[in-house]
Amino acid sequence: MKSEDAQKENRLEKQVELQARRMRKAERERDTLLSQSIYLGTLGLLFVLPVIAGAYLGNWIDSLSEDYTIRWTLSLMLLGVIIGVINVYLYIKE
Repeated sequence: MKSEDAQKENRLEKQVELQARRMRKAERERDTLLSQSIYLGTLGLLFVLPVIAGAYLGNWIDSLSEDYTIRWTLSLMLLGVIIGVINVYLYIKE
């Protein structure tokens, strides 16, 4: 009986020690507020920059025509949104 109790205690001690090591490791590797802010800022730039580039390029192409149109501006903005979503998806997937 005492041998079984000793084995149970030994197993319990090992489990507690393993959990304590995991908790210390998780505490060391926890993301900081700064790293999370940088990550979100990067995601924002990856999405917004293609939209802005599409808007400027579309506006420039529309200004070359004599009639007032926003066809190219809207089309290239929509393309920028699609490219931005793909950029964000690929960045998160990594």
